[in-house]
Amino acid sequence: MSEEVKIEKAAPQIRASKKGAIKQTGVPATGRRKKSIARVRLIPGKGNITINGRPLNEYFADGFLQIIVKQPLELSEIKEYDVIVNVHGGGLTGQAGAVRHGISRALTKDKPETKPELKKAGYLKRDPRMKERKKYGLKKARRAPQFSKR
Repeated sequence: MSEEVKIEKAAPQIRASKKGAIKQTGVPATGRRKKSIARVRLIPGKGNITINGRPLNEYFADGFLQIIVKQPLELSEIKEYDVIVNVHGGGLTGQAGAVRHGISRALTKDKPETKPELKKAGYLKRDPRMKERKKYGLKKARRAPQFSKR
Protein backbone atom coordinates (compact mmCIF):
# COMPACT_ATOMS: atom_id res chain seq x y z
CA MET A 1 0.00 0.00 0.00
CA SER A 2 2.94 2.28 -0.25
CA GLU A 3 2.44 2.93 -3.92
CA GLU A 4 3.45 6.36 -4.92
CA VAL A 5 0.99 8.26 -6.98
CA LYS A 6 2.50 10.86 -9.20
CA ILE A 7 0.25 13.71 -10.07
CA GLU A 8 1.38 15.59 -13.11
CA LYS A 9 -0.15 18.70 -14.42
CA ALA A 10 -1.69 18.23 -17.80
CA ALA A 11 0.01 20.24 -20.46
CA PRO A 12 -2.21 23.03 -21.68
CA GLN A 13 -3.74 22.17 -24.99
CA ILE A 14 -3.21 24.60 -27.79
CA ARG A 15 -6.30 25.06 -29.85
CA ALA A 16 -5.80 26.10 -33.39
CA SER A 17 -7.97 29.01 -34.34
CA LYS A 18 -8.54 30.10 -37.91
CA LYS A 19 -6.67 33.38 -37.53
CA GLY A 20 -4.07 32.87 -34.81
CA ALA A 21 -2.62 29.41 -35.49
CA ILE A 22 -1.44 30.00 -39.04
CA LYS A 23 1.94 31.65 -39.05
CA GLN A 24 2.02 34.23 -41.79
CA THR A 25 5.30 34.24 -43.65
CA GLY A 26 6.51 36.75 -46.15
CA VAL A 27 5.92 40.49 -46.32
CA PRO A 28 2.32 41.49 -45.54
CA ALA A 29 0.57 44.63 -46.77
CA THR A 30 -2.95 45.95 -47.30
CA GLY A 31 -4.24 47.68 -50.41
CA ARG A 32 -7.54 49.50 -50.87
CA ARG A 33 -9.58 51.00 -53.68
CA LYS A 34 -13.26 51.99 -53.64
CA LYS A 35 -14.95 49.33 -51.46
CA SER A 36 -12.30 46.66 -52.10
CA ILE A 37 -9.69 45.55 -49.57
CA ALA A 38 -6.76 43.33 -50.55
CA ARG A 39 -4.47 41.58 -48.06
CA VAL A 40 -1.22 40.83 -49.86
CA ARG A 41 1.77 38.64 -48.91
CA LEU A 42 5.03 38.50 -50.82
CA ILE A 43 6.84 35.19 -50.45
CA PRO A 44 10.16 34.31 -52.12
CA GLY A 45 9.33 32.14 -55.13
CA LYS A 46 9.00 31.98 -58.90
CA GLY A 47 6.64 34.88 -59.61
CA ASN A 48 3.25 33.19 -59.31
CA ILE A 49 0.27 35.38 -58.39
CA THR A 50 -2.60 33.71 -56.51
CA ILE A 51 -5.80 35.60 -55.74
CA ASN A 52 -8.36 34.02 -53.39
CA GLY A 53 -6.82 30.60 -54.04
CA ARG A 54 -7.03 30.93 -57.83
CA PRO A 55 -4.35 31.89 -60.36
CA LEU A 56 -4.30 35.46 -61.65
CA ASN A 57 -5.52 34.68 -65.18
CA GLU A 58 -8.44 32.67 -63.78
CA TYR A 59 -9.58 35.28 -61.23
CA PHE A 60 -9.13 38.30 -63.53
CA ALA A 61 -10.10 36.94 -66.94
CA ASP A 62 -9.84 40.41 -68.51
CA GLY A 63 -6.29 41.03 -69.72
CA PHE A 64 -6.45 44.73 -68.76
CA LEU A 65 -7.05 43.87 -65.09
CA GLN A 66 -4.11 41.43 -65.17
CA ILE A 67 -1.90 44.24 -66.47
CA ILE A 68 -3.04 46.52 -63.62
CA VAL A 69 -2.14 43.86 -61.03
CA LYS A 70 1.32 43.21 -62.53
CA GLN A 71 2.31 46.89 -62.95
CA PRO A 72 4.32 47.34 -59.70
CA LEU A 73 6.27 44.12 -60.24
CA GLU A 74 7.13 45.01 -63.84
CA LEU A 75 8.06 48.60 -63.00
CA SER A 76 10.48 47.52 -60.27
CA GLU A 77 11.64 44.52 -62.38
CA ILE A 78 11.20 42.06 -59.52
CA LYS A 79 10.32 38.48 -60.39
CA GLU A 80 11.59 36.48 -57.40
CA TYR A 81 8.37 36.72 -55.35
CA ASP A 82 5.17 34.71 -55.24
CA VAL A 83 2.21 36.95 -54.47
CA ILE A 84 -0.66 35.58 -52.38
CA VAL A 85 -3.71 37.82 -52.19
CA ASN A 86 -6.99 37.68 -50.31
CA VAL A 87 -9.35 40.33 -51.70
CA HIS A 88 -13.00 41.10 -51.02
CA GLY A 89 -15.57 43.82 -51.58
CA GLY A 90 -16.41 45.98 -54.57
CA GLY A 91 -16.15 44.95 -58.21
CA LEU A 92 -13.35 43.48 -60.25
CA THR A 93 -11.83 46.84 -61.26
CA GLY A 94 -11.73 48.03 -57.65
CA GLN A 95 -10.24 44.72 -56.57
CA ALA A 96 -7.52 44.93 -59.23
CA GLY A 97 -6.63 48.44 -58.02
CA ALA A 98 -6.57 47.26 -54.41
CA VAL A 99 -4.24 44.37 -55.29
CA ARG A 100 -1.90 46.75 -57.15
CA HIS A 101 -1.86 49.09 -54.13
CA GLY A 102 -1.13 46.18 -51.76
CA ILE A 103 1.68 44.76 -53.90
CA SER A 104 3.28 48.21 -54.13
CA ARG A 105 3.15 48.66 -50.35
CA ALA A 106 4.62 45.19 -49.73
CA LEU A 107 7.46 45.85 -52.20
CA THR A 108 8.40 49.10 -50.45
CA LYS A 109 8.43 47.30 -47.09
CA ASP A 110 10.79 44.62 -48.36
CA LYS A 111 12.89 46.70 -50.79
CA PRO A 112 12.87 50.39 -49.80
CA GLU A 113 14.90 51.30 -52.90
CA THR A 114 11.77 50.68 -55.05
CA LYS A 115 9.76 53.38 -53.26
CA PRO A 116 10.72 56.42 -55.40
CA GLU A 117 9.76 54.82 -58.73
CA LEU A 118 6.53 53.31 -57.35
CA LYS A 119 5.60 56.65 -55.78
CA LYS A 120 6.33 58.52 -59.02
CA ALA A 121 4.08 56.10 -60.93
CA GLY A 122 1.29 56.72 -58.38
CA TYR A 123 0.99 53.12 -57.18
CA LEU A 124 1.52 53.94 -53.49
CA LYS A 125 -1.33 56.46 -53.32
CA ARG A 126 -4.73 55.12 -52.38
CA ASP A 127 -7.22 56.14 -55.06
CA PRO A 128 -9.72 58.26 -53.06
CA ARG A 129 -12.56 58.17 -55.60
CA MET A 130 -15.62 56.44 -54.20
CA LYS A 131 -19.26 56.26 -55.16
CA GLU A 132 -21.22 59.22 -53.82
CA ARG A 133 -24.05 58.37 -51.47
CA LYS A 134 -27.69 58.67 -52.50
CA LYS A 135 -29.58 61.62 -51.01
CA TYR A 136 -33.22 61.54 -49.99
CA GLY A 137 -35.66 63.05 -52.46
CA LEU A 138 -33.38 62.15 -55.35
CA LYS A 139 -33.30 59.10 -57.58
CA LYS A 140 -29.51 58.73 -57.40
CA ALA A 141 -26.74 60.76 -55.77
CA ARG A 142 -27.57 63.86 -57.86
CA ARG A 143 -30.33 62.81 -60.27
CA ALA A 144 -33.57 64.58 -59.40
CA PRO A 145 -36.99 63.20 -60.34
CA GLN A 146 -38.36 64.43 -63.65
CA PHE A 147 -40.02 67.83 -63.33
CA SER A 148 -43.68 68.00 -64.31
CA LYS A 149 -45.12 71.43 -65.03
CA ARG A 150 -48.73 70.20 -64.79
